[in-house]
Amino acid sequence: MNYPVIVDVTLREGIADPEGATIERALPALGFTGVTNVRAGKSFRLDIEANDEATALVMATAMAERLLSNPVIENAVARSAKAVP
Repeated sequence: MNYPVIVDVTLREGIADPEGATIERALPALGFTGVTNVRAGKSFRLDIEANDEATALVMATAMAERLLSNPVIENAVARSAKAVP
């Protein structure tokens, strides 16, 4: 059975995020004030064939650790995408 999974990859705390900083500085010029601590990241949507959802999430986590992220500077979290439009 196929299970939809989302893997979110973000920079670890303490790692400089120049993309997030640039976005944060640009927001007031676009009329968005009061926004702080902007952090940029990546999101991957996958359909994984597995026997159950728990196995699909374990597989997605392994993929994230080995390919989709750099575990030295990034965190990766796999979650079910069933309820996401």
